[in-house]
Amino acid sequence: MGFIGEAIQVEFVDKPFLEKDPPCPSSFTWRGKTYAVAEMLREAHDYGRRGKVADNMRPAHLRAALRRGSWGVGRSSFRVRTTEGEVFDLYYDRAPSAGGRKGGWFLYRQVSDET
Repeated sequence: MGFIGEAIQVEFVDKPFLEKDPPCPSSFTWRGKTYAVAEMLREAHDYGRRGKVADNMRPAHLRAALRRGSWGVGRSSFRVRTTEGEVFDLYYDRAPSAGGRKGGWFLYRQVSDET
């Protein structure tokens, strides 16, 4: 299937302690179908600043922000295998959306294998 790039809804067994730094979800809903996550295969976090906000911090603050993120900047990515054996790349984008201050979850792509 390849690239998808669509917003999804996610669920967690336990509510995340930090809303802007969530763990891998236990399930997600895409186009009306709910997929249960059987296994997380990979996890990555990117707190790099891009675009207009790339140069608006002092160097010491920038180093700290690259380690833990700053408000509205960063992405957490997860490769998951569903209970049906499908493999997907999901991500949580910390950027505030037009509808509010919270970030959003997205289905990046379906992967043909688990590599």
